[in-house]
Amino acid sequence: MRSMPKPSLKDAILDAGLKVMFRTGYHGTSVRDVTAAAGAPQGSFTNHFRSKEAFASEVLDRYFDVTRALVAEALEDTSLTPRARLKRYLDIITGRLEADGYGRGCLIGDLSLEATGSSEMLRTRLTEIFAEWRVPFAACIADAQAHGEIASDFEPGELADFLLASWQGAILRMKVDRNPKALERFKTIAFQTVFREPT
Repeated sequence: MRSMPKPSLKDAILDAGLKVMFRTGYHGTSVRDVTAAAGAPQGSFTNHFRSKEAFASEVLDRYFDVTRALVAEALEDTSLTPRARLKRYLDIITGRLEADGYGRGCLIGDLSLEATGSSEMLRTRLTEIFAEWRVPFAACIADAQAHGEIASDFEPGELADFLLASWQGAILRMKVDRNPKALERFKTIAFQTVFREPT
């Protein structure tokens, strides 16, 4: 009987890093905190990551993989109209934020605020993430405009950037208030103004 391969220590460290970084932020997270949370020897960190920066970049990639799946779940659901798919994405994220008691936001937004002033590597990676993140939203918005569901006053790419940036702002306010009012306010106003159905 063949034995099962042992789970990778690197994966355990990345999983722990995601949890710790959400709780204490990039600057507040130490290698010791991460390895302790992973139940790994401290020396194992340097076996897998050349720096804390490189580690944070991999944590960010792991988080963005989950985000991509949530985007696909909402925006590729052809049983919904394009405009309804945009709303569906925001509702899926709201549900996940609610499950965390409105105390945890978006790691992409958190690192954008905290790390871009001190880490060129993370700033560059976040720029790439936002550029990729906007693509499916721009496509969905273009589809909604083509179907006459959203006014065509603005380019789809501009609206996609507006949606993602404004939603990040609503999430930040939600974390301060520890309730969903900022999220619901954004959804209501955005879909009655910028993403309104043409009259």
